Amino acid sequence: MRINTFNDLVWAIQNGQTEIEISRSIICNYSILLPEGVKITGKPQENNELPLLSFQHSDGIGVSANNSIKNLNIDVPVDQKAIFNTIVQKDLGTFTFENLFIKGQLSIITRLGVEKANIVIDNVDIHSADTRHYLEQPQKYGCNVLQGALTIYNISANANSLISVAVNNLSIGRKNAPVSGSGIFISGFGDEGGKTLISKLHTKAVYSNGKIPLGVADYITAGVFVLYGAHATEVITDGEIITYGVNDMVLDVWGSVDDWTSNAPVISYGPSGVGFVNFGIVKTFTLNAPLQTYGLGARGYNQYDGTVNNISFQSIETFGDGSVAIQISKKIGTLTINKNITTYGSVGSSLVKGVYVDLPAYALSIKDGGLATAITVKGDIITYGDNVVSYIVEKGGNPGVLTVGGKITANGKNSQIEKIQ
Repeated sequence: MRINTFNDLVWAIQNGQTEIEISRSIICNYSILLPEGVKITGKPQENNELPLLSFQHSDGIGVSANNSIKNLNIDVPVDQKAIFNTIVQKDLGTFTFENLFIKGQLSIITRLGVEKANIVIDNVDIHSADTRHYLEQPQKYGCNVLQGALTIYNISANANSLISVAVNNLSIGRKNAPVSGSGIFISGFGDEGGKTLISKLHTKAVYSNGKIPLGVADYITAGVFVLYGAHATEVITDGEIITYGVNDMVLDVWGSVDDWTSNAPVISYGPSGVGFVNFGIVKTFTLNAPLQTYGLGARGYNQYDGTVNNISFQSIETFGDGSVAIQISKKIGTLTINKNITTYGSVGSSLVKGVYVDLPAYALSIKDGGLATAITVKGDIITYGDNVVSYIVEKGGNPGVLTVGGKITANGKNSQIEKIQ
């Protein structure tokens, strides 16, 4: 059924229409709730622009089960949900979201009683959202995680509950106009309980800012976050991923990933951000572009928990005081840096597992318990700050076979090239 007014849209939903085509932009007086099986599609107007559904004071479109929303622009207040799910039943079927331009959050949160749901996202652009106020937040390592512009969260404690997710061509925020909160947030219930399986997560550019006040140590966000209870077969980021705020990780894993490839720059501008931080299990991680951090205590790569089998970076640069380039605290396989590792800062405060501590801006730091099969740096290891060590291995740490193709230098006052404890 083709409609072009809000009253017609309400009538179509209330009278059992399952194929609804929207041909004109509409101001909606309240949220639309789609019954099971209903599909909404926008029809291009005479100038080929897709219709805009605008919601003045409310969330946007609620989905129940086996719904699809395609070819639409959706505008809700920035702190509301543009798309959200509404019911609890054993099987929610498939939700399809395709060719959408969105203001507001896209949120699918499944609760106890849901055992199956399939989510397919293709060519969705969430240009603005503010998700900081939502209270469903994963907690671990001394931190709560703020939800994202895209939030998929299975919070059913039932171990039989499984959400399946496939994402292609997803964009979040705008450069220097990021979404507030995390960018992409995909999670299961926890280490035990309901799971989320990601067959593919493919992004274009992602820009996010958690807007967490400086000094608050127990909240974090990320540009792209694969949380606990979530397993990704493949993650590909083909656009730059940039975070701007305090405690804003760029790429973060608490769950597990088979293969992660990033083909564009990974950048953190805020204090205590980390370019790539891994608490989970990653088989292969490859960054084919520069990793840069600029804020106080903003590190490049941290292996805090879990492990990674094979990890490679093009180059890593950090510019802030306390901004360690590479810190390894657990056992990993092979680590390769194809160009240089460089830090410019001195000693500064940095967030470590929910606590602020003072750290020198080491270039390569192997902590007690940090082990590697092999570390290969094809370029140089360089520090410019005062009172730092370019390459440090603590007692109980082991870099395995270390190969440096260039030089290790320490250019600051009272700085050392190497320290083996």
